[in-house]
This record gives sequence, C-alpha cells and structure tokens, in this order.
Amino acid sequence: MSPTTQEKEKRKLLMRVRRIRGQLDAVERRIEEEASCSAILQQATACRGALDGFIAEVIEDHILEHLVDPQAKQGDPRTQAAEELVEIIHSYLT
Repeated sequence: MSPTTQEKEKRKLLMRVRRIRGQLDAVERRIEEEASCSAILQQATACRGALDGFIAEVIEDHILEHLVDPQAKQGDPRTQAAEELVEIIHSYLT
C-alpha cells in the first residue's frame, strides 16, 4: 500500500473506532437511565455489529497489504483467492 492509501485506511479505521466508542457511550447512558432491557440490548447489538465491521476491515486491510502482490495482473489466482477470502470474512462478520 502506498503511504497515502495507508493514511486513508488509518483515518477510516479511526473513524470506525470513534463511532463504536459513541455507541458504547450510548449503552452506558441507557444503563444509567435504567432503560428497558430491550433498549439496552438493541444498543449493545448495534455495538457488536459495528465492532464486527471494524474487525472485517482490519482483516481485509491485512490481507490486501501482506498477501496480495500489488504488481499482480488482474485475474491472478492469488489475488482472486484473496478477494474471495475477503468476501467470505465480510459475509461472516457483517
């Protein structure tokens, strides 16, 4: 990955973490407000989904940065396998 791509990915991940932090803060507020169990669970489920999305992004970035040759031609079997792996990870985590 080029430095600009790395910086872009870093910013994207940091934004995701900040959104997750905001969602966790919302869970805490709901508990402090003695909200209903269903409201707390709904907020907690949203946090879990956001965290799963974050994990999927980090895994995808790792695969693309460390396993795929940036010089490989389109249709390269290793690149195709990496793309398939990314799709599978996203289907399980998001």
